[in-house]
Amino acid sequence: MITLHRLGHNAEPFLLNPDLIMTVEATPDTVVTLTTGTRFVVVESAVRVAEEVRTWRTDILRDALSRRRDEPLPARSPLAQTVSSRLDRPLQAVESPVGDQTIEKSERPADYPER
Repeated sequence: MITLHRLGHNAEPFLLNPDLIMTVEATPDTVVTLTTGTRFVVVESAVRVAEEVRTWRTDILRDALSRRRDEPLPARSPLAQTVSSRLDRPLQAVESPVGDQTIEKSERPADYPER
């Protein structure tokens, strides 16, 4: 959630889920329109609202990636086992450019029609 301040005598703060923001307009006051149709006139500039949203999303992704790196990677996922059992050739593990993960790939061309 990001903290914004309603325009008024008190500049009342409130928390907003950035996923609900549809548009941010500077006309000359900053108007935040949500996907629900609700509109808020806020003290922050449109650029500041965009920076807050960007920072919030960056923090969410950073947290998710750090948690993912902490979890051990399974030897073989159920999906990879199913795909491998349907192919003529087994999948081969190749090194991923991201950390110590492995990616399984087939020797068949990617555009091979299989139905």
